[in-house]
Amino acid sequence: MGIEYLEASAERVVGRMPVKGNTQPYGLLHGGASCVLAESLGSVGAALHAGPDRIAVGVEINATHHRAASDGHVTGVATRLHGGGSLATYEIVITDEQGRRVCTARLTCMLRDRPPAS
Repeated sequence: MGIEYLEASAERVVGRMPVKGNTQPYGLLHGGASCVLAESLGSVGAALHAGPDRIAVGVEINATHHRAASDGHVTGVATRLHGGGSLATYEIVITDEQGRRVCTARLTCMLRDRPPAS
């Protein structure tokens, strides 16, 4: 996918991904690739929120695709909406190189204790 992380904290995670190599047959950014970017960024934020002895597991994602992207990179910004003890929810806004919104996604992760090492 070529995702590059630019910033990461429990409150906000920023990353970018090339459009090239992540397209559907018409040469446009694949909606599934946008979801991969969104879930990757939101999951990192949720894991940072959970802390070192816990894990974050995605339980729900939704995405609205607003416009097509056909070249360059897209940038995603995941912003924490809710950070509780058992759930963390992030809004992820993905924009093109002109700053136009390509996709808006929301991810909810369940936070669990890390299982013992086997």
